[in-house]
Amino acid sequence: MNGILWAATDYGLLAFIVLTGLGAAAAYATGRALATGWSPQWRVAPAMAALAAAVQFLHYALFQEELLSLHYYLVTFLLLLVVAWIGYAAMRARQMATQYSWAFEKIGLRWRARRHPTAAPPPRV
Repeated sequence: MNGILWAATDYGLLAFIVLTGLGAAAAYATGRALATGWSPQWRVAPAMAALAAAVQFLHYALFQEELLSLHYYLVTFLLLLVVAWIGYAAMRARQMATQYSWAFEKIGLRWRARRHPTAAPPPRV
């Protein structure tokens, strides 16, 4: 994995774990914040593009890694995008199950229509 996910430098693995871990925490919080504000899901991608650029800058500033590496930027971007989407989906499912508890129930990262036990079964034909 050396050279694929992290830079082939003395501190490449350490930089990847620390900075991408902190970036992932920020991505999760950003995904939750966007869902809390009822923003559409497409807004996660531009936010993660900016966050990935910031993480890449920290790699450059703290560990003297290459600043304009498209490969490592895309690795960081995709990882942050997945984590942000998980945060967004978890918060949106929680919102739907909490605010519309009479209509929806939370199922993992999604929600579904609640089945009412008092409702009569459909008539048989």
